[in-house]
Amino acid sequence: MNKKFVLGIYDDEDVLLEAIENVRAAGTKIYDVFSPYPVHGIDDVLGIKRSRLPIVAFFCGLFGTSFALWMQIWMLGFDWPMIIGGKPHIAIPAFIPVTFELTVLCAAFGMVITFFIVSRLKPSFKVNVFDKRSTDDKFVMAIEVKEGVTDMSALNNLLRSNGAIEVNEKEVIK
Repeated sequence: MNKKFVLGIYDDEDVLLEAIENVRAAGTKIYDVFSPYPVHGIDDVLGIKRSRLPIVAFFCGLFGTSFALWMQIWMLGFDWPMIIGGKPHIAIPAFIPVTFELTVLCAAFGMVITFFIVSRLKPSFKVNVFDKRSTDDKFVMAIEVKEGVTDMSALNNLLRSNGAIEVNEKEVIK
């Protein structure tokens, strides 16, 4: 499936941030913005909501804690009880290191897996780069073109009037 995009290319991040505000105020939906380095405040200007990944981390960590305690209590208290050094079968202070490690492990794996699923990232051999200069010194604003809905000349004028040094069209296989 091919998708068509209009790319506004900028050479200054302040001009880009102002252009994003103006383009969104005009009612145009921005597909994505690409930059050679992180731009402070771009998430707020694009209207990207705060990530819910910390909630996933909490629940995965809670699962790791619960699993570690259950596993150790079951193994050392019921499945194969051994008296080691006169300690009780269920010695919670001795379980703290393993519990901590499994909490961190489950939280980390849970966040990574959730991030890949939510971001729809998967292994691929071909990566679609809208403009190679976005990896070096230019900022690229991509706007998806819908056939019969998007007025190309108005969109071109909107981007140019907001500081784009170049406006290009690109078709991408998705």
